[in-house]
Amino acid sequence: MNAVPALYSCRIAHVRTGPRRYALRHRTYLWLVDPDHPPRLPFPLRPLARFDPRDHFAGDRPSIRTGLDAYLAAQGVRLDGGRVLMLTHARVLGHVFNPLTLYWCHGPDGDLRCVVAEVHNTYGGRHSYLLRPDATGSAGADKDFYVSPFFPVDGRYRMRLPPPGERLDLTVHLDREDGRAFTATVRGDRRAATAAALLRLALRHPWSTLAVSAAIRVHGARLYLRGLPVQPRPDHRTTEKAT
Repeated sequence: MNAVPALYSCRIAHVRTGPRRYALRHRTYLWLVDPDHPPRLPFPLRPLARFDPRDHFAGDRPSIRTGLDAYLAAQGVRLDGGRVLMLTHARVLGHVFNPLTLYWCHGPDGDLRCVVAEVHNTYGGRHSYLLRPDATGSAGADKDFYVSPFFPVDGRYRMRLPPPGERLDLTVHLDREDGRAFTATVRGDRRAATAAALLRLALRHPWSTLAVSAAIRVHGARLYLRGLPVQPRPDHRTTEKAT
């Protein structure tokens, strides 16, 4: 298994195929970390990467790993101390927005027991899906969390989430009754998480997480102005709602 922490310079694409075709593409960078051993950065660079347990799961645990373990325990899953790899945006200059954080969860002998996909929406909600990928890294889950204002809470996700290596290659499809509605892809190249690499990426993508949430809102406004109907947001909170 490659060393962590690591950085991925990424190309992210969202392609909406219905009811109106629309594509969004942007570049950013993601961290791959072991939440039991988060990166220790030089003091001047710490504002560029902070991993705060309040940003994940219920937000009420002393660490990200204990939050993950509590979630897994509620699903009847134990890792027995096995290693976790977490792919995420870090908090940058006090801001974070993570549309999708992934956790590859292993047992003590290194076997992959599950993957957790933690989804955040722009309304402050968060929800996690427990996935059991097959040998190709593919898994499915019914959609039960409101994300886009242009899609109701229905359909099924089909995901391909192989563990990150030298390349990052992730795909998420949303299938509805009338066919494929949405596809998201994340492609990236791995590099060592050195101070120089982080500084280069931060200069290339300043305020990276703020740019992601701003892009989502801008493209949402464009779709609205093009006449795409807005779906009502369910009046409920998940157990992982930010506090």
